[in-house]
Amino acid sequence: MTATPVATPSALGRFGALAFAYFAAIGLFNPYAPLWFQSLGFSTVLIGAIASLQSWTRVLSPYAWSWSGDHSGRRVELIRLAAAGALLSALGLLGVRAAWPVAGVTMLLFLANGGIPPLYEAVLAHLLSGKDGQGGIDPARYGRVRVWGSVGFIVAVTSFGSLLEWVGIAVFPVFVAAMNGLLLLAALRLPATREETHAGDPAPPVLPLLRQPAVAWFFASIFFTVLAHTSLYAFFSLYLVSLGYGKAAVGGFWALSIVVEIAFFWKQGSVFPLFTAHRWLQIVALVTAARFAATAGGAAWVAVLVAAQLVHAVTFACHHAACISLIHRFFPGRLRGRGQALYTMLGYGLPGVVGGVAGGWLIDQQGFASVFWAAALCGVVAWGCACRATKAAAG
Repeated sequence: MTATPVATPSALGRFGALAFAYFAAIGLFNPYAPLWFQSLGFSTVLIGAIASLQSWTRVLSPYAWSWSGDHSGRRVELIRLAAAGALLSALGLLGVRAAWPVAGVTMLLFLANGGIPPLYEAVLAHLLSGKDGQGGIDPARYGRVRVWGSVGFIVAVTSFGSLLEWVGIAVFPVFVAAMNGLLLLAALRLPATREETHAGDPAPPVLPLLRQPAVAWFFASIFFTVLAHTSLYAFFSLYLVSLGYGKAAVGGFWALSIVVEIAFFWKQGSVFPLFTAHRWLQIVALVTAARFAATAGGAAWVAVLVAAQLVHAVTFACHHAACISLIHRFFPGRLRGRGQALYTMLGYGLPGVVGGVAGGWLIDQQGFASVFWAAALCGVVAWGCACRATKAAAG
């Protein structure tokens, strides 16, 4: 039977709370875990290897969680299970200090929390679509929910930086456990949902959809757009430091990009309908190319960097909104979870692995600017893929 609650402000508020808690936990772990690893005496190579586990687990973990959600219809229950697994893994960090145990527990944490985004997005998309779950997503209400993830991230990055400087990096695992406990509480407060399933009727396969040119080119555009952004996530801070910027300036540039991201999600209902989702993919790709070309060639000028960070509202936030809209269209009903998982895999798994390895090699050979020129080229390729996706969808 189908048991889907009405998307009331109260219900959507609970999904906003989950987004806040999840991205706050990420905002704590991703920036400050390397500092904790360093305090344990780990080498730079080892720290990089442990940090890369997040990208590696994103290649398979989201699909496994979403496959279960599509076949059972119990996506909220699986979100709670994933949050519980993340909390147990975080508690495990309290008792480990040697390299292999730390790496093992960290991998378990990534395997658990990697299932939350695609399951969460699938349930939210179902709530914000038509009564049959097949209509388009309401961009205004989606943006007002998703914005809390960005708020959670920036709150965590800023507040935990000050807290860890005050109390010391040794208490980092305690904060990680606390944030994952908050995540589990938010998951337990989600309204129960279950989409209709049919006994003996397996969920439809995904492969035939991936063979459709419109879908294949769509995912290709995602891959290259996000591959371009790995230069930002992995190397932007190091690039700025190499140019002589201080830590406060680096933090300011990052904060600026999150602020405009929040602004876009809050105003998404009025901005996103200006163009179709396919047209947004093309715009995003071109802006991405311009952004990273400017970063590569003009990072010595503060005004150029400010402008480049301001367009994060387009290259990340708007791109995410367009992708969610098209995934909802291409992967309806019991395909929705696996569609979201493919987005996570191709958007945050494979590009992270490829970009981290290839970007590091490129920097060693040609210097930091080269990886941002390569990112600009990826933006151009993404634009070509987005144009093919648009043409295939129209035909």
